[in-house]
Amino acid sequence: MPDRYRWRTKLIREQIAVINGKKSPSIVLKNATYLNQALRKWIKANIWIHLDRIVYVGNDMPERLDGTEVVDCKNMHIVPGYIEPHVHPFQLYNPHSFAQYASQTGTTTLINDNLMFVLLLSNKKAFSLIDELNNLPSSMYWWCRYDPQTEIAGEGQIFCPDNIKDWLEHDLVVQGGELTSWPKALDGDDFLLHWMQETKRLRKPIEGHFPGASEKTLTKMLLMGVDSDHEAITGEDVYKRLVQGYTASLRHSSIRPDLPKLLDEMFELGIDHFDRLLFTTDGSPPAFYKDGVIDKLIKIALEKGVPEIDAYNMASYNVARHYNLDSLHGMIGPGRIAHLNILDDPRNPTPVSVIAKGKWIRRDGVPIVNVATFPWEQYDLKPQKIDWELTMDDLQFSMPFGMEMINSVIMKPYSINFDVSVDELPMDHDESFLMLVDKNGQWRINTIIKGFANKVCGFASSFSNTADFVLIGKSKKDMLTAFRRMKELGGGIVLVENGEVIHEIELKLSGVMSTKSLDELIHEETELFRLLQERGYKFIDPVYTLLFLSSTHLPYIRVTPQGIFDVMKKTVLFPSIMR
Repeated sequence: MPDRYRWRTKLIREQIAVINGKKSPSIVLKNATYLNQALRKWIKANIWIHLDRIVYVGNDMPERLDGTEVVDCKNMHIVPGYIEPHVHPFQLYNPHSFAQYASQTGTTTLINDNLMFVLLLSNKKAFSLIDELNNLPSSMYWWCRYDPQTEIAGEGQIFCPDNIKDWLEHDLVVQGGELTSWPKALDGDDFLLHWMQETKRLRKPIEGHFPGASEKTLTKMLLMGVDSDHEAITGEDVYKRLVQGYTASLRHSSIRPDLPKLLDEMFELGIDHFDRLLFTTDGSPPAFYKDGVIDKLIKIALEKGVPEIDAYNMASYNVARHYNLDSLHGMIGPGRIAHLNILDDPRNPTPVSVIAKGKWIRRDGVPIVNVATFPWEQYDLKPQKIDWELTMDDLQFSMPFGMEMINSVIMKPYSINFDVSVDELPMDHDESFLMLVDKNGQWRINTIIKGFANKVCGFASSFSNTADFVLIGKSKKDMLTAFRRMKELGGGIVLVENGEVIHEIELKLSGVMSTKSLDELIHEETELFRLLQERGYKFIDPVYTLLFLSSTHLPYIRVTPQGIFDVMKKTVLFPSIMR
């Protein structure tokens, strides 16, 4: 069991002893110029750290320095560790590998989506896992989902009152949402409204998911208790949210790289107050993070003319205050967890050195690995055991209409006007076979997808919103070859051409996440994207295409475990077939 309190009585007494000169601190950063959020100024001071906590910030030096590491920070600037408030920590990477990578560029606190853990693990296993993850140098907090954002069997058992209650009341869970099922709440779903009210009773905020929402919709959701939203896609959207009292996250992600445009339009509208604004990268795939995480967004903001202190506050203090975490995060002051970024220039937000929970994890530009591996198998996250086979008989396609890709994630229905009973489709058009198969082999749904590519022969993925299997391709034989290789890997993404595997990404953690580092995954995802583009994929994010094929919070049509689903009418058009 984790400690009930962040610091035990004995540790607090030790910290007081440091101030009283009876004990030495662990680290002293002397001659530091640091960002003080209370005064909104850069101030010179000496910063004392004892173990994982800042215990003093001021002009004095400790009376005792035996065993203390003293670092002269003259000519350096120090800011709080950055906070990413909207992480989907399963985009091929896993929570540990993402935290380790993000911390190297100063993002030392993550607020994470719990969806995959809810779907894959019992609450007991999941809570044990998130407690263990919080022992990493990074601080790890979580959301509480109210629904699976797709149509699955057994939803009522997974998202039952006891499970939601246990998640909401967990100390590491700091918000409800994101609320992708808000139309249900508006349509009279009192079960959902109850959990929103319970979230507010626990004094935890609720995050919305309101792309294109009108003023009246935003108003209604405020009345139901929603506090923030990350779906603004124009400056006008940001303005509407701020006027009504929302906290708005400015998103810059792989499928919505909107931050420069948002800032330009916000300035045109006269928005010059930033206290209710945050940054997020919205759980982008690995390759998007090649140049950093939240530090990259701060840099964009600075280049667009956001005042220096506001830009850093949007990445730290504003987030901590929104989540009622400012007694622990977002400020450099006594009592806060020692997450500190040391900069050589305040105009360059990528730190040269990083301290996380009082430990150096980057020093003078050199990474320091504190936790190289993580015991995933203890938490039932291991390679998938697929003890069943697909055959050509499973690949029978007789659907009267299919799904047409409008962009990376939006699908519309379209009528199929050619023969799909063949074993191979010609490559002079962009229609391909599409199949969603139960990870346990119990059901399947077969249709046609238009717009994915025109020369992908066989493609199989265990990475999806539900951890079920997606097969796409022109050749049924190559689709089966890709499936069998995915099966051998214990989960992954496999691309096959003319019977040969030409690329694969191994996903050993329940077929959704990899155990590899972000650097390795960046290379593998970049190569996958290149190969798919060469074969006709014309959009910007194939990883999100796979994830959102079954996500019913997006229009217009989805392929789900229940069957082909019309999102607008909320009906199953063609049910899945039992195998």
